[in-house]
Parts: sequence; C-alpha cells; structure tokens
Amino acid sequence: MEAGFCAALTARHEGEDRLLFPAIAEQHPGLRDTLRSLGQDHSMIAYLLAGLQAAVDRAAPSAELDRHLEGVAAIMESHFRFEERQLLTVLETLALDTDPRSVLGPL
Repeated sequence: MEAGFCAALTARHEGEDRLLFPAIAEQHPGLRDTLRSLGQDHSMIAYLLAGLQAAVDRAAPSAELDRHLEGVAAIMESHFRFEERQLLTVLETLALDTDPRSVLGPL
C-alpha cells in the first residue's frame, strides 16, 4: 500500500476538519449538519485506512486486502460525491484567512 497516499489523504481530512469546515460553518451555518456528516466520514475513512495498513503490515491474504480496499473505495467515492454536491458552490466563494494549500495539502 502506498503510505504516501494514506498520509496525504489523512492530512487533507485533518486540514478540512481543523480549518476549512469551521470557516464554512461560520460563513454558512446552515451547513453544520453536512459538515458534521463529512467529519464522521473522515473518522470512518481513517479507521478503514488503519485496518488496511494493519492487514498490509501482517501480509494478509489478497482476498482480505481486496475487502479492505473495496471498503475504503466505497466510502471515499460516496464521501467525495457528497462533498462536491454539498460544498462545491460554497468553496468557490469561501473567504479563507489562510493559504488553501495549508488546509488541503498540495493540489
């Protein structure tokens, strides 16, 4: 498994939770439930990535690795689609007090 991918994804989600989502909540309070749901997704993705990494570290059989990968892929696809549907317009107009790269990592 590519540790760099997991680290980049984790850093992005942590940046969203720490900086981006609070800024959105402040400027768009009606999106707080959406942001809470996205934050829960971040926790679930982190949990699934940890399980995948543990399976890789112990050289689990390929069928088990496939199950882990399918779980990660399913929630990531759902998460990204939901995030885009709910936040794309907001993100286009959001005023941030920080460089977006510090929130989202390298784009």
